[in-house]
Amino acid sequence: MTTRTPGTLPDGRPVPLMTGPERPMLESWLDFHRATLELKFRGLDDIQARLAPAEPSALTPLGLVQHLAEVERNWWQRVVAGLDVPPVFEEATGYALDPGRGLDEAFTAWRGEVARGRRLRAARSLEDTGRITDGPMTGAEVSVRWVLIHLIEEYARHNGHADILRERIDGTTGF
Repeated sequence: MTTRTPGTLPDGRPVPLMTGPERPMLESWLDFHRATLELKFRGLDDIQARLAPAEPSALTPLGLVQHLAEVERNWWQRVVAGLDVPPVFEEATGYALDPGRGLDEAFTAWRGEVARGRRLRAARSLEDTGRITDGPMTGAEVSVRWVLIHLIEEYARHNGHADILRERIDGTTGF
């Protein structure tokens, strides 16, 4: 039997707030989706993490974790804080796989980016703004609120991809 602490699901993920102030609610939903990503790939070995089981897509669990580390760095450091920082990995999307990098290393880098983002966000209000640094919307002003909402959407979408990858790798479903 799994021990459940207040505010967590039986699988250990934090229960997102369903009432209360906007900022804690948005942050709790982002934390829920981040924890969901970790849960979906828990127990995979490095060989499984490199599998692209949903042809014709080349998407892998390892590439998805790396991509989300890049996403965290981009939105919090580049866009919100205005910092000029290099990619976390070899290229800006994060999908490229280095033969020497495993899932644990990618999750460690991702957790570091999440922590840096939290520190940068803590000093800002929901109304504070930054500028998109690349892509078709380069230069557009976005609020911290918008970035939080966007990241919730980004993680929710990629967690759907993670569902498919995990099921195709070892049949695991249900979280």
